[in-house]
Amino acid sequence: MAAFPESRISSPEAYLAMERISPVKHEYLNGNIFQMAGASVEHGIITVNISSTINVQFKGRECNVFASDMRVFIPAIGFYTYPDIVAVCGKREMADDDHFDNLLNPTVIVEVLSKSTAQYDTGRKLDHYRSIDSLQHYLMVWQDVKRALLYSRRDDDWSLQDFIGGEPVIEMPAINCKLSMDEIYDKVDLRVK
Repeated sequence: MAAFPESRISSPEAYLAMERISPVKHEYLNGNIFQMAGASVEHGIITVNISSTINVQFKGRECNVFASDMRVFIPAIGFYTYPDIVAVCGKREMADDDHFDNLLNPTVIVEVLSKSTAQYDTGRKLDHYRSIDSLQHYLMVWQDVKRALLYSRRDDDWSLQDFIGGEPVIEMPAINCKLSMDEIYDKVDLRVK
């Protein structure tokens, strides 16, 4: 999310009507819309690496993974957003019956961090995401260094794991998936800044 809103809009319904025809994605919060930034090559590679690795592990299971285009709605705060990756196991719950484009019950959310989004994704957005009752894991992955943070819910408490380097394996038991740091960073040029 940009530091300042692009503009104000009268209602969530007006936002959704605009968003469904817009060639550019926007987040919405409290009447403000924020244009989402474009992604770097490294960001794209990491997003594909994670989503494809999870998707392979979902084979034959009632689970889905979505990359970049699944809008998530957080009713508790009226926030519409597009996480980099969303995974849901079990029945997908949608906010509306007409369009089926606002997911309510993500199990896992992944954000790939950039210099411009890291502070927001590890701070305010983290708070927004942790207000989602169904969310069990929030994974944040850096694109310029081999590092990931995983927040996991156990009852009403959240634990944090910090993964650095090439060997660690990230486990997300809520979706019965594992990601190695080497899988996440396959073909990523960490020298690019």
